[in-house]
Amino acid sequence: MPSYVKLLESGDLRRRVSELDDRLQNCALCPWQCHVNRRAGETKTCQGGYLPQVSSWAPHFGEEPALSGSHLGKGQAKGAGNVFLGRCNMRCVYCQNWQISQPGRGREQSPGMEFDRLASILLELQAAGCHNIGFVSPTHFVPQIVRSVEQAASAGLRLPLVYNTNAYDDPGVLRLLADVFDIYLPDLRYSEDAVALEYSRVPGYVEHSRAAVAEMYRQVGDDLVTDERGLVQRGLIVRLLILPNGLGGLRETLEWIRETLSPRVTLSVMSQYYPSGKVTGDRFPLLARRIQPSEYDKVAGWLDSFGFENGWIQPLEEQAAEYYRPDFADPNQPFADARDFTDESGNPLIESH
Repeated sequence: MPSYVKLLESGDLRRRVSELDDRLQNCALCPWQCHVNRRAGETKTCQGGYLPQVSSWAPHFGEEPALSGSHLGKGQAKGAGNVFLGRCNMRCVYCQNWQISQPGRGREQSPGMEFDRLASILLELQAAGCHNIGFVSPTHFVPQIVRSVEQAASAGLRLPLVYNTNAYDDPGVLRLLADVFDIYLPDLRYSEDAVALEYSRVPGYVEHSRAAVAEMYRQVGDDLVTDERGLVQRGLIVRLLILPNGLGGLRETLEWIRETLSPRVTLSVMSQYYPSGKVTGDRFPLLARRIQPSEYDKVAGWLDSFGFENGWIQPLEEQAAEYYRPDFADPNQPFADARDFTDESGNPLIESH
């Protein structure tokens, strides 16, 4: 049973909703500390207002096997029930979700979605058989998400919740999410602030992201809890994206995880990087190519030498860029991976927005 059910029954979930909502009046949900009144419709860095902007929702089969169920095979895998929030508190020049994450680019954002509609979407994903509910880029809409979760839980939602984040989070806000989210999925992107500022437009990324991941670790530890089918029910999975030319500083990040957290932390090392968003050879030459086998092998070697044994490392495949490249012009199913897990008629498991 997900932890948020106990919070619902005790009334503590209602208290968390109220406290988080109060923070929108002087927004300090993330390290930007913008201090605008989002309840009154004011916006700043992330461009998020009061109502959540939801760009897409659908079963997603490209997540880690223990989240998507892809290891169960076609017919048994039901996917992670991902909800993609619009906008973002980072501005990664290579963002693969740039169509929905960056204002003025790609798909137009709606003014916002009512909380009861978002709650009903969570129940629709549960009814479709999804193994969990994953909120993608949730940081700037945490109060709205938790309010909708409370409504959905009151109506029967019982799936584990996944906090799928860029890790530019505030530890104080994360403390209010303890036992609301059972699964944390941070993408720990950089080990140098100058690189983060140049390519993701955020100050102080290393300190803020590491403090956030340390808080997630404090809540759930290094034990990844799975059910009898190998599906995650609770725990921490740290994603590490291999960037070309060593821009992510993964060696330093791995050292920090081993020394500060634990070598037993579950890692998900991703090799799928491809030039996207604003990346061109002229503007960002160091990012304007896929990663090379030598770069991939170097990271794999670090995993062994540092003693990491839990998790996944994505194969280095030529077709990965197209397979994992989303197209939110089709919000009903933006990811190509769904074709491997749809029914024989090619019908998706659930219609999205």
